[in-house]
Amino acid sequence: AAGGARGELFTLPAGEENKIRRSWSRLSDELLAAGFGRDGCVVALGGGVTGDLAGFVAATLLRGIPVVQIPTSLVAMVDASVGGKTGVDTRAGKNLIGAFHPPRLVVADPDYLGTLPAAERAQGLAEAVKHGAILDEDYFEEVGRSAAGVLAGDGAAMEAVVRRSVELKARVVSADEREGGLRQLLNFGHTLGHALEAESGYALPHGSAVSLGMILEARAGARIGRTAPGTADRLREALDACSLPTVLPQGTDAVAVLARTRTDKKMRAGSVAYVLLDRIGRVDGTGGWTHAVPDEVVLAVLGEAG
Repeated sequence: AAGGARGELFTLPAGEENKIRRSWSRLSDELLAAGFGRDGCVVALGGGVTGDLAGFVAATLLRGIPVVQIPTSLVAMVDASVGGKTGVDTRAGKNLIGAFHPPRLVVADPDYLGTLPAAERAQGLAEAVKHGAILDEDYFEEVGRSAAGVLAGDGAAMEAVVRRSVELKARVVSADEREGGLRQLLNFGHTLGHALEAESGYALPHGSAVSLGMILEARAGARIGRTAPGTADRLREALDACSLPTVLPQGTDAVAVLARTRTDKKMRAGSVAYVLLDRIGRVDGTGGWTHAVPDEVVLAVLGEAG
């Protein structure tokens, strides 16, 4: 290889079910057996699962070696590869073991997205809708308008979404790398979204779970007077345009989903932390970026038909 560098290929089966400690252990052992030193670098080529797991291997191997993220899915390009969150899932929930380990470089090439089915691109649009919902109403509207182009594989539409989402997320992360304040906004839709995802045994894809989580959390915010009426309806319209689910799967166990939130890594002083919109494009940080929501309110919104 050029400059005397050499490369080794390490592979991981696809799917959230493989983002576990066993995979982290196997990959770490393989890198050590290959003679990786602190002058090495992990290159994560793949979707969000690959980026999270490879990043965690890099964060922990030899107490930290560099990682380069090359995301190949829309979820990873607009969200997972930016900001340095790495980790693995456990039976208790998602990303409960991990580290903040910012990548040395992120290479997001929208040409990769042309190799994916439309349903896979839709998953990434959930995170783009989230970025607009918490930070930029104009972008929120733009995602809804450009969704058809993204789903059809239009290169310009995909590049525009990737570019703006990365700009918005990078702005937040650069101000609060370790999620002590402003970065908590990025968890909108993820408290109930992660609970739904875990309760489904990860059969529910991440973007679909976040789509449902955003609508549910907007409804919860409206019930306790923090979120403007009609906000959940606007979210539903945008997410419908993105071909994302907006109605809970039949047979969802509200009590079990609520119980899943108790193991959320965002718990504060024994309370589950929710990001609640004021309205589309704005979250008021006065008094903190997250809020507790009474269990009866969460159960009520989980019990709504659609």
